[in-house]
Amino acid sequence: MAFDPSEPGRHRPPGGDPEALARLDPGAAAAPDRLPLAYVLPLPADSDTGGSGLTGYLRELSRWVDVIVVDGSPPERFARHAAAWRGLVRHVPPDPALRGRNPTVLGVLTGVALARHEHVVIADDDVRYDLAGLRAVHGLLERVDLVRPQNHVDPLPWRAWRDTGGTLLRRAVGGDSPGTLAVRRSTFLAMGGYDPDVLAENLELVRTVRAYGGATATPAWLYVRRLPPTAARRARRAYDESARPGWRLAALAVLPAAAAVLAARRPGLLVRAGAATVAVAELGRRRAGGARIFPAHTTLAAPLWLVARGAGAWLAVGRRLRGRGRAGDSGQAANSTRALRRRLAERRPDDLVLWVETGVPPAPVRAERLPR
Repeated sequence: MAFDPSEPGRHRPPGGDPEALARLDPGAAAAPDRLPLAYVLPLPADSDTGGSGLTGYLRELSRWVDVIVVDGSPPERFARHAAAWRGLVRHVPPDPALRGRNPTVLGVLTGVALARHEHVVIADDDVRYDLAGLRAVHGLLERVDLVRPQNHVDPLPWRAWRDTGGTLLRRAVGGDSPGTLAVRRSTFLAMGGYDPDVLAENLELVRTVRAYGGATATPAWLYVRRLPPTAARRARRAYDESARPGWRLAALAVLPAAAAVLAARRPGLLVRAGAATVAVAELGRRRAGGARIFPAHTTLAAPLWLVARGAGAWLAVGRRLRGRGRAGDSGQAANSTRALRRRLAERRPDDLVLWVETGVPPAPVRAERLPR
């Protein structure tokens, strides 16, 4: 498990010890089926829940935890959801006082403010937790401020199979970008939530917790199932990568490097590079028992994923140069950790809580009110 204490002198929950985290066994204690845990599911207006089995999942989930669905759907679909989910979940619209470009973040801000428990799971509508996964998250949040589980897609159509190759590469070099996070509500409120104008909302929340000085955990052994992603979900992962300059430069380098090798008439180098990529993906697959979760053939998808990401990176550059980015691409992918630290330092904690709970943006702090 990766343990990331950021600015440890500023904030750390009790028991935030890396060795204690590594020893944590999610199945060691027999917890009651009903957990003191809130589950926030933000549904943006363009979410299509038809055929996803979401109602059945919510029915099962509501036996274990308190579920809050923040539904930004148009009125007709909202009414259908309300009828289907009555008695199962708290079904509410986003707080109208909140403003921002990213509707998912507005849903999260609304849901966390309504949560009755300290431990809160935030998940997209294609995420499928089981009880063991929820227990593990609950245990980890006793020791850290934020948890990043590991998603795996099941079933595996072609696009999901290819994208799993990228998941394995990311596992080998640190950690994946999941469609779910878990956070301590007190930390979330104290830091004022996170920027509702960015596109890569999960990455932004992780960076904000770290900038605040919170401790995060990336347990590679905590596997949470996810349904095959839609085109919109794949675009959101691309936003995550665009907020990481190193990943973007690596993606842009793939096609020129391949062209240079072919121009030098040394195709054997491409074969060896592909084999090395597969080997790195296999390391990611075997990490923390992943061989039980990811089929062996998914490592073969890693070179294809690299080529696809390289092509996508250059297409994005071309769209920007022509001024023809996709709708919604005009926003910032994510703030840097340095910018977030500066922003947090410029606001009083009581202002930050007020912003989350009521949606009223706090006034900037005057220079004379800042700590010397």
